[in-house]
Amino acid sequence: MPIPLSAKTLTAQAAALLLATGFTVGGTGPGTSTAHAAEVDDPISSSASDAQIEMGFLGSHETGQFDESAAEITAVHGDTVFTVNAQAATVDVIDASDPTNPQKVSEITGTGVANSISIREDGLGVIALEDEDKTQPGTVMFFDANDPEADILGEVPVGSLPDMVTVTPDGSHALVANEGEPADDFSTDPEGSVSVIDLPAEVAAPSDSDVHTADFHEFEEGGAKTLPEDVRIFGPTPEEDLPISRNLEPEYITVAGDRAYATLQEANAIAVVDIASASVEEILPLGLKDHGQVGNGLDASDRDPEDAPTVNITEYEGLKGAYMPDTISTFSTGGTDYLVTANEGDSREWGDFVDAARGKDLGEDGLAPVCETSPLADKLGDEDLGRLNIITDLGLNDAGDCYEELVAFGARSFSVWTTDGKLVADSGDEFEKLTAEAVPEFFNSNHSESNLEGRSDDKGPEPEALTIGEVGETTYAFVGFERIGGMAAFDLSDPSAPKFATYFNNRAFSVSVEDEIEDASDPAALLSSAGDLGPEGITFLRADESPTDEAALVVGNEVSGTTSLYSVADLANGGDDGDDENAGTDEDAGADENAGTDQEAGADDNAGADDNAHEDAQADAAGSESNSEAGANDNARADAGSEADSRADGAVADGAESDSEAGSSADGSEASNDADGDGGPLPRTGADLGQYLILGGIAVGLIAIGTAAYFFARRRS
Repeated sequence: MPIPLSAKTLTAQAAALLLATGFTVGGTGPGTSTAHAAEVDDPISSSASDAQIEMGFLGSHETGQFDESAAEITAVHGDTVFTVNAQAATVDVIDASDPTNPQKVSEITGTGVANSISIREDGLGVIALEDEDKTQPGTVMFFDANDPEADILGEVPVGSLPDMVTVTPDGSHALVANEGEPADDFSTDPEGSVSVIDLPAEVAAPSDSDVHTADFHEFEEGGAKTLPEDVRIFGPTPEEDLPISRNLEPEYITVAGDRAYATLQEANAIAVVDIASASVEEILPLGLKDHGQVGNGLDASDRDPEDAPTVNITEYEGLKGAYMPDTISTFSTGGTDYLVTANEGDSREWGDFVDAARGKDLGEDGLAPVCETSPLADKLGDEDLGRLNIITDLGLNDAGDCYEELVAFGARSFSVWTTDGKLVADSGDEFEKLTAEAVPEFFNSNHSESNLEGRSDDKGPEPEALTIGEVGETTYAFVGFERIGGMAAFDLSDPSAPKFATYFNNRAFSVSVEDEIEDASDPAALLSSAGDLGPEGITFLRADESPTDEAALVVGNEVSGTTSLYSVADLANGGDDGDDENAGTDEDAGADENAGTDQEAGADDNAGADDNAHEDAQADAAGSESNSEAGANDNARADAGSEADSRADGAVADGAESDSEAGSSADGSEASNDADGDGGPLPRTGADLGQYLILGGIAVGLIAIGTAAYFFARRRS
């Protein structure tokens, strides 16, 4: 006798159909189980107990290029992100109007290699271009960022290897750090300088006569200005003239008032430039950090003894660190301007010249030994300082025949300075402590491969990228770690005592790309699964500048080749995600006028404590016309569901009532609604509606067939 279909059987079949076609039963609607491109399954998030901000992943544009500097410096104009792609010698133009699915729409190509970009508020774009022969003068190219085609407006000549460009806050000048790096074989060493370019009031290119050069000639012997003794001048002098000007290499520039401040990384100094006269007023030596002082320790060895702890953040009497900042920024509070530096450190290795050596190699190959009277004389084993890379021209006694102290590259920290070069605060050893707590199994990992302590002997986390941003009424420093990855945010309310707030790292350490990519059947998919590697440049977006209506970061990651957007939720204001229609979120979500709640952000002594505020959640929207529940909790992350499907399926988020963004996904697929700060649910598209009607029709048809079969079976029985 035929077995009649029960109501339970019909429900199960209908559910199976719905699941097979992308719906869920009693859960999320279509598409909400798809992960974002380049978002890892479990991003690392660690916060202080009193943190007032929280970072989360929004979306990423992937070049698929591994360790080729395919995404470096970023700039933003409106909903468009411009990313320097050194690998392709271009600037990628990326539409980020849907921040969960940034899409490259075009590129800007000039003559030479693009190094840096800046955009004035009215859309005048500026790109620094290195000559194919880096020792020759470079150019600065201008374009119209308002134009979808980013039309080129013209270019002007500048110094050798223009490495960074910025537009002054008032928009009147473009400033260029001409690094003047030596030739690879050190056969020549061009001058370093800062170009000051007068900009037109309209969106147009200046002329050659608008370019002025701030050089270092007056600091040469016999010049009108005195070079402070602690400014590091070293290395070969292939040209007989201008040994100081050729040795100083401007790296990065910030502006405070009518002056610019350019880091001279290898010289461990900052140049102060008067913008109006295009002249270097003075050079500020930064001195050395004392790693023997409590709170200034470091983990100096990548080879710990067997069975010994792998994290050994230790102070060493007699060990110093040269700050050697890369990125520099500025902020003001209480009517005072402050400088902020990311103290990366950098060695010079050109031709036969190398200014670095391991501690245990001192006394060999023509290097002086450590003085017998030095407190470090018995600290040169691999477990202590034997593996640490130190600066060979610093720390020698007066006779120059032995090292009284050792000096490491960089300070593994960020610092706050007065504009006359006085140290106000330093983050000490917090970077290593917070990353050791957040990622203990991959402490001091490298960026191209996942390892434990791969960088302990050489600059540790390597702070490089830096930006300053205001969330609510609190100013934060956001620091990117080039090696282990991720962003750390510090509250600068008290410039003399920055407080850790939160750390976020969109990286999957389970994927070691360098070790796996050669044998990978799909290298691009492998790279994508690793997340963001090697943050190089950060742009901060205020809530009123961001496509999510809350603060955000745009990060260029040079090793993974990704341009990624991160949300910066204001927890003091309920962490709202900027979408009034997003039911289930905290009240007043997205009200910009409430973003300035005056609450102190920051950290207590438990720096790096894991807050884990991102909980997986699914909104109940299957089969419903209303999407009001798509953001069930504004600290919730839509469940990725099937990992395999989420990588393949793509990128348009589900959950709003408008279809105005139809077709915004390149592949027409759907992505999860990331309630972590992506501006709330995005509009469903016309394509979505068509899919729903077809799938719904199939489901109804099958249910009708099943119902008919049920009654037919009953009648026969």
